[in-house]
Amino acid sequence: MPMTIKAVLFDKDGTLIDFMGTFGPATARVIENLANGDVELMHALADVTEFNIKTLEVLPTSVLIAGSLEDIVRDFAPVLKQPYSEQLLAHVDELFVKFSIESLQPFPFTEATLDALLDLGLTLGVATNDSENGAISHLNKLQLSDRFRFIAGYDSGHGAKPKPGMVSAFIDECGLKPDEVMMVGDSTHDLIAGRGADAVCVAVTSGEAEAGDLAPHANHVLDDISALPALIKTLNESNS
Repeated sequence: MPMTIKAVLFDKDGTLIDFMGTFGPATARVIENLANGDVELMHALADVTEFNIKTLEVLPTSVLIAGSLEDIVRDFAPVLKQPYSEQLLAHVDELFVKFSIESLQPFPFTEATLDALLDLGLTLGVATNDSENGAISHLNKLQLSDRFRFIAGYDSGHGAKPKPGMVSAFIDECGLKPDEVMMVGDSTHDLIAGRGADAVCVAVTSGEAEAGDLAPHANHVLDDISALPALIKTLNESNS
């Protein structure tokens, strides 16, 4: 029997905020800070993350897009000639939070879309491969934290995407059935995580991935989240 959508879980970067507008400048500043004036090291750090430090662009396969902060630091560590450690992870997280807040760019439709979904009586959450600290810092800066019942990062205890742990935790938090929950994201990691938890999966092409790459993993493909309220109304009306 078709179920009504009662909750929506969002990815953050590329879904709620402009990934390149935010993390292009921020990543350049993180790399410059870590390299501490060593131009060769700066380019090596950019190369390992498939980041163009001149254009501030990343390749679609970059760890910066779908990987967790831990994945990024594990790639940085050998280039920095340091062992991976919690101390290094915390330092890089601090740098990314500091610099990404300074360049933080929500999409122009983000706040209005979230409010429209809340007006429909939906429960909202965020599941990101950023750190929990990074997620909360961004949402606080944008004054959006109060819209969400659930905010989880890769380090919140549920695992990172594409594992389904964050999605399953949100479903449990809401006390809902999996097919009453929608997972919305701009990467295959988001959608695979949603599928793994049996949620309804919606892809948005507001990030770096193409629709053709996302479609096989999604129930629906949208240009961006602004189309969500209409989609959910249509789905819920058809199931009533």
